[in-house]
Amino acid sequence: MVDIQTVSIAIASASVVAGIIYYSLQLRNQNRQMEQQNKIRQADLAIRINPWLNMSGVEFTQMALKFAAFEYKDYDDFVKKYGPLTSDSPASMAFHIASNYFEGVGVLLKRKLIDVVIVRDYCGESVVYTWKRVEPLIKGWRKQFNMPQAWEPFEYLVNEMKKREQKAGVENG
Repeated sequence: MVDIQTVSIAIASASVVAGIIYYSLQLRNQNRQMEQQNKIRQADLAIRINPWLNMSGVEFTQMALKFAAFEYKDYDDFVKKYGPLTSDSPASMAFHIASNYFEGVGVLLKRKLIDVVIVRDYCGESVVYTWKRVEPLIKGWRKQFNMPQAWEPFEYLVNEMKKREQKAGVENG
């Protein structure tokens, strides 16, 4: 027969175990919330210190449209027609604004501070379109200045967007 003392010990033990489980779940939840807050702070800081991510929509659109109007075959043709990318010419400025904006978005994505779905929803096809336009210039820059990692986050962003679109195509097809 079970006596009252054994039952009370079992209840006390179960209460301690339940308390430990509850406390560990609370700690895990608190850690997740702290990690999320840290990501928000990191994203906010990255956006604040990146001048390209602080442009107005009008400013960005004006430069993107200006850049889209330039006609060139490759890096050398661009430099011949519009001057070097290291100049402060309108063509160079339009290139830098278009490419560095997506470079900043790529950093946020690579650091997992933003989701690729959000980028797709806001930027859509403009990421891949812009990359196709600037890729020959970036490749020329990388070669000329021996900087193989130049605009790497932008390229990462493009690759992630392409993966996402391929995955969506497979799921829908």
